[in-house]
Amino acid sequence: MTVMRVERVVYGVSDLEECARFFADFGLDRVGDGDPVRFATRAGQIVELRPADDPSLPPAVEDGPSLREVVWGVDTAEALGELAEALAAGRETRLDGGEVHTVDETGFGVGLAVSSPAVTDAEYPGFNRTGAVTRWNRPLQPPGRVRPLRLCHVAVNIEKAGRERAAAFYTGLLGFVPTDRVRDMGVFMRCPGDTDQHTLLLCHRPDRAGVNHTAYEVASVDEVIVGANDMIDRGWHEARRLGRHTVGSNIFRFIHAPCGGRVEFAADMDRVDDSYGPNDYAETPPHHIWTLKSSRENS
Repeated sequence: MTVMRVERVVYGVSDLEECARFFADFGLDRVGDGDPVRFATRAGQIVELRPADDPSLPPAVEDGPSLREVVWGVDTAEALGELAEALAAGRETRLDGGEVHTVDETGFGVGLAVSSPAVTDAEYPGFNRTGAVTRWNRPLQPPGRVRPLRLCHVAVNIEKAGRERAAAFYTGLLGFVPTDRVRDMGVFMRCPGDTDQHTLLLCHRPDRAGVNHTAYEVASVDEVIVGANDMIDRGWHEARRLGRHTVGSNIFRFIHAPCGGRVEFAADMDRVDDSYGPNDYAETPPHHIWTLKSSRENS
């Protein structure tokens, strides 16, 4: 039984129209025109928007618009049944439309569903350097409209008290694999069926519960830059400038989201297997290897 990926994220929001415009501008595809409002990545994952007072939502862990539930995709119906049974042995669960729903130790909604991945046809342009030429006779073209490939990870803030128990819910019950554990910051972990360095980050540094960000893989570093540029041109605000993380190594650029927290354009994250980690850090590594600077800031 294997959890494969993020299948759906569900937000409770105060302004459905504004949030729908945000994710349309972000490059996701609207799915249907009914209630709830849904958008899809090219890999078939869903961003779902519901009114914050929708009684079907798990209770909010923070004030204002926020992430209310993460539904994780599992590989088979048999795996879903086994995981549902394990969850029901120790906590209240609810079955709905072939999915199982509960809440984690922090209060975030957690769902399980059989995964339905779509095949993506994105082209990853090669990178040339002396000694390793991967792109012959093919000048790069502008990326055009950036459309995220997949929702690659979720980061949530949790309280420091009980952080070990919060992590154990995912590692013990759902089989998540810790990859990098930073004593004063949080735990990076991946789904057992995924190879990204992390699929979930439980960040206890702020010592409060709430959404931190959701991250979306794009096809290249060019698309990280162009995608965020397009969002700024459409009136949205940058939350963190272009850079490359230390833990995970991914290129990033963040945009403030009206649904709560931020969204990240991400590319080139470390891929790992079962021989990797967990790595334990007594001191928090630097947040980034580099971020974009300009001499104009000091002029």
